[in-house]
Amino acid sequence: MAGAKEIRTKIASIKSTQKITKAMEMVAASKMRRAQERMRAARPYAEKIRRVIGHISAASPDYRHPFTIERAVKSVGMVIISTDRGLCGGLNTNLFKSVLVQLREFQAQGVEVHLTLIGSKGLAFFRRLKLPVVSSITHLGDRPHLADLIGTIKVQLDMYLEGKTDRLFLVHNRFVNTMSQKAEALQLLPAIVQDAGDLQDRWDYIYEPSAAELLEGYMTRYIESQVYQAAVENVACEMASRMVAMKSASDNAGKLIDELQLVYNKARQAAITKELAEIVGGAAAV
Repeated sequence: MAGAKEIRTKIASIKSTQKITKAMEMVAASKMRRAQERMRAARPYAEKIRRVIGHISAASPDYRHPFTIERAVKSVGMVIISTDRGLCGGLNTNLFKSVLVQLREFQAQGVEVHLTLIGSKGLAFFRRLKLPVVSSITHLGDRPHLADLIGTIKVQLDMYLEGKTDRLFLVHNRFVNTMSQKAEALQLLPAIVQDAGDLQDRWDYIYEPSAAELLEGYMTRYIESQVYQAAVENVACEMASRMVAMKSASDNAGKLIDELQLVYNKARQAAITKELAEIVGGAAAV
């Protein structure tokens, strides 16, 4: 059995760690509330514009934007959003597992994959796989700004317009609730039909001044809104996952302290009993 002094040192060390995890839990809880507010503010616009773009892709206009045209898939682009920091449970691990499943499916079909990585953890992980990384950005902080994301995403858009990729996917964590976040893959390009059952066989919007001019800007806003929504949603997932992970760590530290305290008490009692036995033995010898 370890000595009482050694056990006291372990208890003190675990208590220090527990203070850190409790502080991190409270910080994550505070940041999570603000992140959820930004996420909820961005969701309605992102969902509405995705539906409108889906309707446009199902229409029969005189002008069709390249972002709405289906073509044979020989190469795909993937925008993967991860966190910059760890200590957030299995959030990144689950995301990377889902991406690896998709990568194996693409490789089995002979489809080439080009990656755009947002977040330090994703960049460190996928660089080891020797896959082509066409663009990346890290350290966006707890409040991502669209201006920081535009340049990174534009590389993928240019590749799509040049025919180097035939589809573009956005992979990120979706916030379900505080205890649950799940990896989600969304096809950005070509835009897919939303609510096709509500549409007529042949219809279109009325564009002024021209369909080409309006759709060019509208498609760009569509991509920007989806990526920004995914970025702020990923931050909310990160904070929720970190809060839960740090609470679990604090609880486990408390249980470990209780167990070590019991061992310490037993060791101390054994030492006292041994000392008493030595005193009694010495007195009997005299």
